[in-house]
Amino acid sequence: MTEDTATIDDDIAQRPEPTPPRSAVPRASTWTVWTLFLASLGVLALTVRGGAGWELSPLLRIDGLTAVMWVVVTFFSGIVHSYSRRYMAGDSDIDRFFARVLGFTVAVMTMTAANHVALFVAAWLAMGLLMASLIGHVRDWSQARAAGRVARRYFLASSALLAGSVAVLVWATDATTLTGVLEGLEGVPRPVGLVAAAGIVLAAIIQSALFPFHNWLLSSMTAPTPASALMHAGFVNAGGILLTRFAPLVGDRLVVMSAIVLVGAGSALLGQAMILVQTDVKRKLGCSTIAQMGFMILQCGLGFFAAAIAHLILHGFYKAYLFLSSGAGVERVASKDAGYTELGFAGVAVSLVTAVGGGALFGVLTGKATSLTLNSGMILTLVVVLTTLTAARDILRRSTLPTTVRFVSVPLVVLTAIGGYAVLFNAVSLMLSGVPMTHVSTAMTAVHYLVVALFAGAYLVAELGWYRSSERLYVALLNVSQPSPTTVLTAKEEYNDA
Repeated sequence: MTEDTATIDDDIAQRPEPTPPRSAVPRASTWTVWTLFLASLGVLALTVRGGAGWELSPLLRIDGLTAVMWVVVTFFSGIVHSYSRRYMAGDSDIDRFFARVLGFTVAVMTMTAANHVALFVAAWLAMGLLMASLIGHVRDWSQARAAGRVARRYFLASSALLAGSVAVLVWATDATTLTGVLEGLEGVPRPVGLVAAAGIVLAAIIQSALFPFHNWLLSSMTAPTPASALMHAGFVNAGGILLTRFAPLVGDRLVVMSAIVLVGAGSALLGQAMILVQTDVKRKLGCSTIAQMGFMILQCGLGFFAAAIAHLILHGFYKAYLFLSSGAGVERVASKDAGYTELGFAGVAVSLVTAVGGGALFGVLTGKATSLTLNSGMILTLVVVLTTLTAARDILRRSTLPTTVRFVSVPLVVLTAIGGYAVLFNAVSLMLSGVPMTHVSTAMTAVHYLVVALFAGAYLVAELGWYRSSERLYVALLNVSQPSPTTVLTAKEEYNDA
């Protein structure tokens, strides 16, 4: 080690830790959110015991979906609050940051509990505006301000579509509450219901950053990392919550559900493909979120709304962890070469057996693979098989354990995770038993067979590495995954090589 290097290491080692903020706002906000979390646990317990929802007023109604989402949202927000106490120390606008994170949490809680249509739409709009403000938090950066404006345009469009669709339903049913609107759907003319359903689906896919509305998410990397964690763990999931809340409207129209399946599957595959051409850590995570939200919306389109809610919960935990630990991840990659181990025939066989076992375990525990004929449940199980196959293969390649230990431990770990997902799916299904139309799978159409073919083909392309031989495909993926130019923090021309 040279003297200069030693001096640098000493300077890094002696760098002082950030001091907690002196303002009372971060502390009060953090305690408030954790108090809301404890209260939400109590609401969840009462909901499980009561088995049905109850109305607090004409404005609010608590049911199983509300109780589950309150616990999830307040927990994620509490983690982000606690993490931000240190991460945001020294930020000149720290009070504004914590006020907006708390406001966003309250807005999401209000949206999931709102029964009056005006309150529901207002909470949806507030969520978007607060998240756009968090994306543009660093006002000294012109790129952050531009990213905030891009996100705001998308969120205003989503809110306008939702408001218009709800207004049509209010006019057609002469009801001003969500329960009243959903109960009066039988009297809504089919064209009117179709227009309203299309608007709500568009609002959901914009909020969840599905193709072709994914640009706002890829342009949001100017947000502080805790805000990105909250966005990817909570905000983008709102599309699944919206479709679940309006399940009686969209689930009764096969053409709408088929369109949801197609959009969800296309976004899932595109998001996974875009990851292959990314070099930025946060943008990789953004593309991963697009893919995962595609899977969530696909599950809604199949009629498995409980699976979508279980998926968004697990995705929230996973993505919050990845964003909050992204700095440590960069250090690990920079400090050592992340090599891959060749699987060989035995490794491929173990991956295949694990995948089939995972699909069978999920099908048995959830009852979604009780028939050998292709149906919505079998498609969901097929997605689980392909996901399990990919996960097992990647873990086997990355693991540095001895071969025998890898071949025994990896299947056990993966199958345990699949079993946990199935148990969570069943638990959420039980919680949503009182929510209308959230437990009826859709009938098969040509779209479903197309989706099966797309997933199988995409897996073969990725597994055999065919995508590497196409420069045109690489350029196309690179182009479609580009953020808005005004939001890019650094450009090649900005570097000073002198």
